[in-house]
Amino acid sequence: MPDSARVVIIGGGIIGCSVAYHLTKMGWKDVVLLDKGELTSGSTWHAAGLVGQLRSDRNLTRMLQYSVFLYEQLEAETGLNTGWNPCGCLHLASTKERMYELKKGVTTARSFGLEMHIVSPKEAYDLCPILSLEGIIGAAFMPTDGQADPAGLTQAMAKGAKDRGAKVFQNTLVTGFEFAKKRVDVIKTNKGDIQCEILVNCTGMWGYQIGEMMGVNIPVVPFQHQFLVTDAIKGLPQHLPTVRDKDSLIYYKKEVDGLVMGGYERDGIPWSIGGVSNDFTSQLLEPDFDHFQTLSVPAMKRTPCLEDAGIVKLFNGPEAFTPDGNAIMGPAPEIDNCYVAVGFNAFGIAAGGGAGRMMAEWIVEGEPSLDIWPLDIRRFGPHHKSRSYNVERTREIYGKHYTIHWPYEEHDSVRGVRLSPLYTILKEKGAVFGAKYGWERANWFAPEGVDPKDKLTFEIPHWFEHVGNEHHAARESVVLIDQSSFAKFEISGSKALKYLNWLAANDIKKPVGSVTYSQLCNARGTVEADVTITRLKDDTFFIVTGTAFGLRDAEWIKRHMPKDGSVMFRDVTSAFAVINVIGPNSRRLLKKVAQDDVSHENFNFGECKMLTVGYTPVTALRITYVGELGYELYIPNEFACHVYEALWEAGQDLGVRNAGYRCVNSLHFEKGYCYWGAELTPEYTPYDAGLVFGVALNKADFLGRDALIKVKEKGPKWKLCSFTIDADDPVMVRGSEPIIHNGKVIGITTSGGFGYTIGKTIVYSYIPIAHANHTSGYEIEVYMEKFPITRHDNRSLYDPERKKILV
Repeated sequence: MPDSARVVIIGGGIIGCSVAYHLTKMGWKDVVLLDKGELTSGSTWHAAGLVGQLRSDRNLTRMLQYSVFLYEQLEAETGLNTGWNPCGCLHLASTKERMYELKKGVTTARSFGLEMHIVSPKEAYDLCPILSLEGIIGAAFMPTDGQADPAGLTQAMAKGAKDRGAKVFQNTLVTGFEFAKKRVDVIKTNKGDIQCEILVNCTGMWGYQIGEMMGVNIPVVPFQHQFLVTDAIKGLPQHLPTVRDKDSLIYYKKEVDGLVMGGYERDGIPWSIGGVSNDFTSQLLEPDFDHFQTLSVPAMKRTPCLEDAGIVKLFNGPEAFTPDGNAIMGPAPEIDNCYVAVGFNAFGIAAGGGAGRMMAEWIVEGEPSLDIWPLDIRRFGPHHKSRSYNVERTREIYGKHYTIHWPYEEHDSVRGVRLSPLYTILKEKGAVFGAKYGWERANWFAPEGVDPKDKLTFEIPHWFEHVGNEHHAARESVVLIDQSSFAKFEISGSKALKYLNWLAANDIKKPVGSVTYSQLCNARGTVEADVTITRLKDDTFFIVTGTAFGLRDAEWIKRHMPKDGSVMFRDVTSAFAVINVIGPNSRRLLKKVAQDDVSHENFNFGECKMLTVGYTPVTALRITYVGELGYELYIPNEFACHVYEALWEAGQDLGVRNAGYRCVNSLHFEKGYCYWGAELTPEYTPYDAGLVFGVALNKADFLGRDALIKVKEKGPKWKLCSFTIDADDPVMVRGSEPIIHNGKVIGITTSGGFGYTIGKTIVYSYIPIAHANHTSGYEIEVYMEKFPITRHDNRSLYDPERKKILV
């Protein structure tokens, strides 16, 4: 083993070998891969080998599409058999709700350029004549999905990497690390030490404990996963697709002349949660036939040929799962030169090729070519450092692996982790909570006599009317919204202004008391964060960002800070509750409880004032995300209940109501405002999103300025458009629906919802400039049904002149 390497990868499963393969393909030859056993000896060797492509997220689907592209040519490139078989995948449906999900899948596939068809039960039987059609009401078929030999794929990618200069060392156990500041300097192994510039943790279900050794939180949890392999089955057709019968929680694939059958039971069993033994190499757990019976019984009904089939083996191989069902990838926030790619939730073979490519691009180019925020390790919060939290939430997620993914579904486990001071008050007033980043947030309020609980449906939900009432109150009187979960940072120091004005696209060199809305862009000019920046003092600033983006945005801010101590960062999220007072009566309400002058002349839009509300010092920001006169009140936590009660009591004659986040969504859709992670991502520039006012090219140099100058000169490639659906009733959109013009898919929706004031369903979509200015011919497809849609020149469908905001 060499004394040093540019990149050291720990873990020789399909992910680690794919990272090595793609790093060397991008020209980085000095790559070393270490595995404590032999290649594939963790969980890759016993994976079932199904390769599906469709996910609800466009870029995750693209990542998996690349895997298929790679697997189609890998055997020819390396000369090793990969077992790749593009046999297609058949998805069965036994319920109306599952058919909704399949239709959503077909519609989403269309928007992603994937072929997928709804087929009848008879057509499903023709594709797979071993099925019993009892209870089947429909199916969908994706012809480009397939299956592969996991070990063959891995060995082929390892060979490709080695052929280009990578070195692979098997039976090499990592025993520890030496650090230099915030970097891994030396990796200690049972065969000696090796220095590295970059470390990549691809250790699968060992990811948690390797992370612990480095001080990196990686919330993967191993779960037992069982599937059986049969003897040869007489009369089995030569060509069969893979099959997913999710209503029965089972899957199938053909294996030689027999079948592989497995699934995801509702009561999954976590295993070795304190850390997996390093001796667990190329091993299986004892089969649990009793537990497997919840899968085998429905499987014999769906495929009667299993009743008489001999069983070669019941595999019980643990695999790494995560608290949200998505893989964990990207740069570890705790260590500057450490990357992570673990926890693929039994999708490792399908994701292997694409994930390796994304990681290699992250390492070589500083970011992947696709925005894969749903997989980014920085999505996890402080509560994910709790092992018990991760185990309990992952248990629930494992049990939902094959259940229906409902719109607006909330999870039930480990709730009540992070509570606003107003939680109890709002619960007593009918709040129906959802969880985000560990926070309990009011989604909507149930009036007296209405069950304060979501009822899952693909159709118009029972809360629709009640959210509409909250919406109208915000437009016509005044509402209070608890937004304490906002992530909040304080930036201070002698160079704080100079630094933040370089980091932000907008100009924040404004007087003390100014509030500036800005994007933080990367060198390509695309959006990394969407924030408000308030100048509290000459050298002190207050930054607010979305609930789930705190760690990501904090890491971006701190990564670029001067190293000389002239700028200091402090996370103050937990120091302040936030009450958003919104609506045309909001100023009248604030006047009744504040001892200060809050008139328009004294407190203008885009300003910050220190007020006394009741008996409480409050930092008030006059800004809005919903298109109405409004004030965000930042309150020391211990005073929050007092301020709320004062506002509530004083607002009774003004029609004050509580409102939740579903109301916020409806309001902001009408106003044309964007949301980071949907409309604003590292794929698009502020010019694409129509946020020209937030780019100050006339100020001194800032991060992304050169790229944005070029975009302005050449013109943006995309235009974020607002459409309304021409339908009499609300259309329940979920995102990723295709936008069609004259029969051609030209975009997909980023988000959407119903606008109660305009009485229409609104969707946003990025459209290529060449197609973004047609006056007619647009359609949207929702659950395979097409609707005409109208494109609006002004994305702001409510109060485009901003009179309501500036009054």
